[in-house]
Amino acid sequence: MSQVTVFTTEPCSFCARVKGLLKSHGVEFAEVNLAEDPTGRVELAQRTGMMTFPQVIVDGRLLGGFTEVQAASASGRLHELLAA
Repeated sequence: MSQVTVFTTEPCSFCARVKGLLKSHGVEFAEVNLAEDPTGRVELAQRTGMMTFPQVIVDGRLLGGFTEVQAASASGRLHELLAA
């Protein structure tokens, strides 16, 4: 089983949507809320190159935000990534 981490902030409707999408696929994930952690936000942006939220990491690699996760779900790629 892949390790999935979802980096979120508040308020963030896309964060809620990506968590719902993952849950609908039965994906277990760890959530890291960076709403009150400016240092964590900077470190995450340096690591991934993304400034937006959510950010979904699968086995240490950036999958993307809500749009990318939704596209991976629609194409079947999400299942492949999680099964690897």
